[in-house]
Amino acid sequence: MLMITAKLRELATLRKKIARLELVIETELYEDLFGIHERYGFADVKSFIEAVKLAACDGGRKVGRPKNASPATKRRKRARITDATRAKVGKLAKAGLSGSKIAKAVGISLPSVHNIKKARLVRKVKAKGNPAAKKAPAKKIPAKKPPAKRVVPKRRSPKKQPVVKAPATNAPAAVTEPPAPPAAKNG
Repeated sequence: MLMITAKLRELATLRKKIARLELVIETELYEDLFGIHERYGFADVKSFIEAVKLAACDGGRKVGRPKNASPATKRRKRARITDATRAKVGKLAKAGLSGSKIAKAVGISLPSVHNIKKARLVRKVKAKGNPAAKKAPAKKIPAKKPPAKRVVPKRRSPKKQPVVKAPATNAPAAVTEPPAPPAAKNG
C-alpha cells in the first residue's frame, strides 16, 4: 500500500511540473511572436498576415506573381498527322531524303516520320560500310534437342557377410537325456 501511495505522490508532482513547463512555453512563444512582423520588415501585423496567406496559397514559390499570368514557357501543340502529311512523307522518303530532313520539312517529329515510313513500307535498310554489300541471310539455328534423361544407377544392397562356421573338433557331442514323461495324476 505504501508503494502505491508513493507512486501517486510522484505522479502528482510530475503533473505540476508539466503544467509549469506548459506555462513557460506559452509565455516564451507569445513573447517570440509579439514582434515577428518587425523582424521580417513589416510595418504592422495585418500586412504580415496578408503576406503569410499569399505565400501559403501559392506554396511559397510564386510570391509576387499574379494568379492569372501565363506560364513562362509555352507548350508546343501536338502536330496533327493527316493523310496529306502521310502522303508528303511517302514522297519525300521515295525521293531519298533522310528522316530528320523529312521531319523538318513536314513539321512533325522524327519518330512520327519513322512510324509513317514503317506503315507505308517505304523504309530503306542501309547496309553499314560498303553500300553495295547486301545483307547476309540469317543463319538457321538448329532446334535444340531436349536434354537427355539422366540415368540413375540402381541402388545396390549391401553385400552379405559370409557365415563363418566354428571349426570342427574331434570331441564327442554331449549326450542329452530325453525329457521325463509327465507324472500321472491320481484322483
